[in-house]
This record gives sequence, C-alpha cells and structure tokens, in this order.
Amino acid sequence: MKSCVTKDNIVLIGFIALKFLLQTVLIHPAYELHRDEFLHLDQANHLAWGFMSVPPVTSWISFVIKLLGNGVFWVKFFPALFGALTIVVVWKVIGKLGGNTFARVLGATCVLFSSLLRLNTLYQPNSLDVLSWTAFYGVVVLYLQSERPRWLYVGAVVFAIGFLNKYNIVFLLIGLLTAVLLTPARKVFTKPAFYGAAGLAVLLILPNLLWQYRHDFPVTKHLKELSETQLVHVDRWRFLTGQLLFFFGSLPVILVGLYALVRYRPLVKYAAFFWVFFITLAVFFYFRAKAYYAIGLYPIYIALGSVYLGDLLGTGWQRYLRPVLVAIPALLFIPMYEFAFPNRPPELIVEKGQRHRWEDGKDHALPQDYADMQGWRELARKVDAAYAGLGLPGPGKTLVLCDNYGQAGAINYYTTEGIRAVSFSGDYVSWFDLDTPYTQLIRVKNASGAVDELAETSPYFREARKADSVTSRFARERGTTIFVFTGARIDINERIAVELAGGD
Repeated sequence: MKSCVTKDNIVLIGFIALKFLLQTVLIHPAYELHRDEFLHLDQANHLAWGFMSVPPVTSWISFVIKLLGNGVFWVKFFPALFGALTIVVVWKVIGKLGGNTFARVLGATCVLFSSLLRLNTLYQPNSLDVLSWTAFYGVVVLYLQSERPRWLYVGAVVFAIGFLNKYNIVFLLIGLLTAVLLTPARKVFTKPAFYGAAGLAVLLILPNLLWQYRHDFPVTKHLKELSETQLVHVDRWRFLTGQLLFFFGSLPVILVGLYALVRYRPLVKYAAFFWVFFITLAVFFYFRAKAYYAIGLYPIYIALGSVYLGDLLGTGWQRYLRPVLVAIPALLFIPMYEFAFPNRPPELIVEKGQRHRWEDGKDHALPQDYADMQGWRELARKVDAAYAGLGLPGPGKTLVLCDNYGQAGAINYYTTEGIRAVSFSGDYVSWFDLDTPYTQLIRVKNASGAVDELAETSPYFREARKADSVTSRFARERGTTIFVFTGARIDINERIAVELAGGD
C-alpha cells in the first residue's frame, strides 16, 4: 500500500499548522467576540431551516460549538479550519492540473498570506463562503478535465452547502453559467447529468426555500434593509480598488492565471474561467456589493497561475525567480501584520491617528470591526447586576429588550443569570417568548436613544430608573444605557405583540 506520508503532504501539513498558528496570534486579548458572532452563536438555541440574516448552516456549526462548551477557542477554530481547508483545496487543484511541488507551495503561500487571515478571525459565514466558492470552482475544473458526470453531482452538493451557508454563492452561479455559454464548455447544457445535478441541488436547498416561502421571504426584507443602511454607502470604485488588496502579494500569480487561460495550452480547456472573472466582478459592481463579497473568486486563479508558473520557471535562469514569487506574499504580510489585524490594543491603534470608514459613511478613530469587539462583557455584567437587583426568582417575569442584535447576543452569551435577551433587530424578532406574562422590563438602549427613554417609558410602570451604561472607551456601544422598569401598568406581552405585528 502506498504511503500517504509523502514530502508534499508533509509540506501541506506544515502550511495548515502555520495557518492555525497565525490565526491564534492575530487577535489581541483586549478584544472580545464580534457582534455578529454573538448572533450566530445564539442561533444554536433556535435551530431552523432559515433565519432572517443567514441560511441555516451557521446555526448547525453553532450547535456543534455549543456541544463543545461554547468557548472562544471553538468559536475561532471553525473559521480558521475553513481557511485551512481553502489552502488544501487550492493545493489539490494544482496537483490535479499537473502542478509540481513549487506550484503547490506558491499557491498555498499566496492563499495563506492574504486577506483570508483577517476574514478567518471572525466566526461569520464568510469563511465557509470562500471555501465553498473555491471548492465549487475546483469541482468545475475537475469536470472540465474529465467530463465525468459524477463531478456535476459533487458540484451540486458543494453548491447546496454554499447556498445554505450564504446566498452570496448565487453570484458565483450567475457568473459561471454566463461564462460557460460563451465558450465550448456550453455543451454541458446538453448533458442529462447536468439537469440531474441541478435537480439534486434544488432538492438539497428546498427546505430553506420552503422556509423562506412560509415566512414571506424575509431574505428580501433583509437585503432591502442592508441596501438602505449599508450598501448605500458603498462606493463602486472603492469596490474595485478593494479587490487589489485582498491578495495583493499574489496579484502577479492571479494575472498570470488569467493569461494562461487563453495562452497556455494545458489550461485552454478551462477558458470559461477567463470570462467568469470579469462577469462575476461586473455583477458585483452593478449590485453595489461590499468589496469582500468577491474574495471567494480569487483562490482558483491563484491555482491556475501557480500551475503555469511552475512550468514556466522550471528550467534555466527562470528557476531563480521561484523563491522571489514565494517570498513576495510573505514579505508583504509583514507590514500588513502591523495595521490589518486586531493584534494590538485599541489604545495603540488610536494613537496612530488614522481614520477608518464605517458603514455609516463616516470616519472613526478605530476600525468598525474592532469597535464591535469592545464593551460586550461590560454590558452583560451590568445587565446581570440590574437583573439580580430585582430579586426575582427566575427569568420568566422580566423581559430584557435590547436595541440591536449585538446587545442581545452578547448578554445571552455572557450572562450568569440565565437571561434570554431579545430585540426587534435581526433574527431576534422571531425569538420572543410571549407565553409567560412579564411584569418587569430591563431596557437596553443605544446611546442616541437613551436620552428620552425614561420620559417615554416610565408612565407605563410604577417605578423606573437608569441602572448603568457602557463606559468602555473604544466600544461602538459606548453610551449604551440600561434602564429598569418595574410594576407594569400595562400588558407588556400585548404591547410587544403589537410591535412585532408592525403596529403603533
């Protein structure tokens, strides 16, 4: 039996180990989890075939994390794992295309020292999204190479996983199918297996589609809200310039990959990918997408370019360029380490005096993602203290209502009092428990809305007070205030039901 412990596999294991090591040192202990991570973790407590914010796969992973103890280690493990698997897929695709050891090392280095290091620090659907794009493109390469129907079915499964993780993969499908129509690869549309695979993909994603239908397609409402609150601030030209940064040290390899698709005979049969690149970017550009939505597009071109360069630089003086190409991504990572990751306390970042554009279209002293990883433990601790101060026997009598999903998720993650906070924001609108009558209310208000809260809400209760607020200097939630209302004069459940129904 042939041993699987080959030189190439040992090198690949080394890349995987380095990937996990880097991910552990790129986040300074001063930072907590991100607001989105709290929401995704809370989905494990409400398993379903869909959510307003994301499809169901993230909740399944969150459930596994919950079984493992819900610790930060496991929260960070999975995005790092998906990043490592992206390296593995690129490595394997290069091998299937005939790339040598240098080509594999080059491809793995380019993927390792890229924006994926930043993306893989957060537990969000994005890491698995990039892996899904890369794996799907890899399967397409294998199909074009062999034209074996089984790869179409494998592609259907990969697409379904990607779709059930993040709808962003639909952009991949638009770009790929359009590109295939422009090349001889269009003959796939005459294959019965293509339609069988398409049917399999639909069957696998059908539970989510039915969930969307039964809930009046909340994804469209989410996309509309996203467009009005976030994408409206996206500059299309910033989208294009942003593409240059994701794999900056790998740009020569990516460009060579595009060139090889039309000039390098062993790769000409994959020419559809030449059009995939430009069509997919054009679709993202048209829809005013965030720049990082397109990250999954690039790893396959790193694989293609590495194969060509592995052949081109195989002999003569050109072979001396090999270490240069491998070194470029690694060397460019060194300055990136200083400013592109939350590996320094916020005080040091603010001292630099740089300004950072947030989704609100304004410039701030700290990157938005970093500010979103501050103040949550403080908030949860102070809400716990306010709750404990009520002296109630259990959580059923007190409603903890927050202004946004980050507040609710953080409280539910850190609470030691068994609190299950909710919000009219994000998926929490579906998670209100109105079966038990509430007589007390703990209201968590954003800084902008805290000024009038006592005056507006206190008439509905016998007692009202401001309990505390978030004082963390660098938190996006700085100024978020905790109010306590006891002795309800109204039916809180009825009032919440009216709010959920969209009433006044």
